[in-house]
Amino acid sequence: MPRITNDQELRAALDRLSIEDQRTIGLLFAGNIKIPKMSPALQKALDLALDADNGDQERELAYKTAKSVAANTYTACGRDTDWEAQAEHFVAAACSAALAPEAKLMPATDPAWRSAVQSRMANNCLMMESAISEVRNEAQKQYEICEEFLQALG
Repeated sequence: MPRITNDQELRAALDRLSIEDQRTIGLLFAGNIKIPKMSPALQKALDLALDADNGDQERELAYKTAKSVAANTYTACGRDTDWEAQAEHFVAAACSAALAPEAKLMPATDPAWRSAVQSRMANNCLMMESAISEVRNEAQKQYEICEEFLQALG
């Protein structure tokens, strides 16, 4: 399998996936962001959504919870001092994008790509929060997540 080295290759790989696989990898992108003080509600939503044993009802609950957290944290995006709250908003938005019901999906934008972009925004916020000079390349990490996911699919 060829390596994914840029966003065009990532999008092409994501476009070839079924909607369910797009949702799964979108959740993997969202779950890759580690927020030190993530709200318990959002953590529970991510855990519910990532548990392969859960069905449609649990995923719907996870979607509604993530959407609620995204709405409640939206105002944090206007503040320039609470980067962690902003990161939490973007993780909630990434989770919501991955779990959105088909009727709410935007045309020409798959849930995995939307989740990828929101996760990158969360990562950027966490880098702003951190005093560490190390840059964490979330796009590169997503390429690796996608490669591993595709290998697991066979």
